[in-house]
Amino acid sequence: MDADCIAGNIAEVSERVRAAAEKVGRAPETVQVLAVSKTHPAEAVRAAFAAGLRHFGENYLQEAEDKIAATADLDGIHWHFIGPIQSNKTRAIAAHFDWVHSVDRLKIARRLSEQRPENRPPLKVCLQVNISGEASKSGVEPAALPALAAAVAELPRLELRGLMAIPAPFADEAKKREPFARLAALLATLGETLPGLDTLSMGMSADLEAAIAEGATLVRIGTAIFGPRGT
Repeated sequence: MDADCIAGNIAEVSERVRAAAEKVGRAPETVQVLAVSKTHPAEAVRAAFAAGLRHFGENYLQEAEDKIAATADLDGIHWHFIGPIQSNKTRAIAAHFDWVHSVDRLKIARRLSEQRPENRPPLKVCLQVNISGEASKSGVEPAALPALAAAVAELPRLELRGLMAIPAPFADEAKKREPFARLAALLATLGETLPGLDTLSMGMSADLEAAIAEGATLVRIGTAIFGPRGT
């Protein structure tokens, strides 16, 4: 996909975000667009950066490392790791990323904290919650979330910022909103003891309106910006 198409898509996504936020009385600038660039080349990242985006999400470490190196000259770019985390990948993730959205085990959080380079600021993290209870999805169960959040908040090289979820897909708008509302409620409850939490990473190309209606502060958008994967 060429740069003009990507820029046009970003304008359309920005308009969707604006309309969704204003519909529920929110300021559009309270919603950050995270461009999910997995399977798309570094040139696509450059095009999206030129069109105004600064936050980019990757699921696969090796692919991400190549893109991060290829775009190292872009001042102000922020990289988010949003995929499942294997123990043998934590050192590289801790070294190369600014955010990690997919922490769901204390073991992984401890490794990220221990392996975060001292010359970099604390790694911003979200805890991934299995909000729909799907066996196929990663994420901590809601009942186990408070204990995990309390433990992660104590780790010295991490900055716990909020929660992330990938709910089961629904066509009905009301059903789309239900899991997002549950995640927002979990964040609000955690905020009573961990007041620094401010991030709800939820919503993708197909359901960003429902997520924003329930308080999303960061929406992860891939297809609506870059087109189908790998094209």
